[in-house]
Amino acid sequence: MAEFPSVAWFEAVSRVFNSDESYRGAGGGQCHCQAGIKVGKRVFGLVFEGFECSGASEMDASELETVDFYLEMPLKDWKAMIQDIAENGAASLHYTLNTLDLGREAGISHSVHGDQYREDLFFRYNQTFQFFFDASARIETTFA
Repeated sequence: MAEFPSVAWFEAVSRVFNSDESYRGAGGGQCHCQAGIKVGKRVFGLVFEGFECSGASEMDASELETVDFYLEMPLKDWKAMIQDIAENGAASLHYTLNTLDLGREAGISHSVHGDQYREDLFFRYNQTFQFFFDASARIETTFA
């Protein structure tokens, strides 16, 4: 059992994601970027290289300038998304990253550096990131 949000949770999801070849097709695929995940005041960094998430770490908010983009939601919204994924085996229509981003005036994808090429990586690799979070359906999760 892993607690969200934590490095242990992201590492557990990474192990599932990295070992399941079904996440490499249907719009998912090779991905090269550094993504941030902001949950309240806590910030995590994920490194995607090729077909794998090769690293997860907790970082200081000031380090967000080192990632290509970051996804930000309050804990209650992350929890609702992860619970929906657990119940359905993958995100339902209302809880995909794309739907969550489009459904908010400011979206959930942000950057601190203003580099649109790097910011666009969220949209370019969106299905890979969705598959990553969908892999959490196979992780028993508790919440902080």
